[in-house]
Amino acid sequence: MKILQYFDIKREMESFDSIHAEIEKGIVFKGTNLWILMCAIWVASVGLNMNSTAVIIGAMLISPLMGPINGMGYSIATYDMSMLRQAIRNFTFAVIVSLLTSTFYFLITPVSTAHSELLARTSPTIYDVLIAFFGGLAGILAISSKLKGNVIPGVAIATALMPPICTAGYGLATLQFNFVFGALYLFTINTVFIAFAAFVVCQVLKFPIRSIVDPKKRKRIEQAIWVILLIIIVPSVFFGYKLVPTRKFY
Repeated sequence: MKILQYFDIKREMESFDSIHAEIEKGIVFKGTNLWILMCAIWVASVGLNMNSTAVIIGAMLISPLMGPINGMGYSIATYDMSMLRQAIRNFTFAVIVSLLTSTFYFLITPVSTAHSELLARTSPTIYDVLIAFFGGLAGILAISSKLKGNVIPGVAIATALMPPICTAGYGLATLQFNFVFGALYLFTINTVFIAFAAFVVCQVLKFPIRSIVDPKKRKRIEQAIWVILLIIIVPSVFFGYKLVPTRKFY
């Protein structure tokens, strides 16, 4: 059907090698990328501390955290275990640096009040799952396309990776562990479902497998993915169900 041509994205795709190289470059966290991350965390922490939405949005635009998350989803889809290990290692390092930076800021700031921007990152729901997944879809589609436009900055704002990790730092600095657990849960939702979106797109677009994988091992990997998704999504459905009666929509 002629109308289906409007939905065809394969004609606009980069080559698989170009996509691979771009994702591989994005998972590196040393030198410039590491300093940019620390600056973004500091900016986001100030924004949360001052309850400034504009400053928080600026920090999300600066942040390079999306790189290793897309790398994890891509490497699982293509069974590139070497890249997966590198992405996990770099992402873990980035998270630790982010937590230490935000905790240090909230230890030295004279303003310790939890404003609405901080509180908003402590109660994730199923709606956050949807935002992360569809934002992640847009992000990986943009990376795969020759027509990238301004999608990736928009994805960085929508999926909001920086504020939760800074909120967790606030919780550690003030010993309010409800902030830590709530914010880290939101951060986990964003991370997992952005990576899952990348995995889905890579599978649908038939990205080439980059290593020989035993069928049994492949099945175990797929089962592990679904178990992780289920574990993460169930609490968010419960919180979303509790949230609806408390909100009035006009």
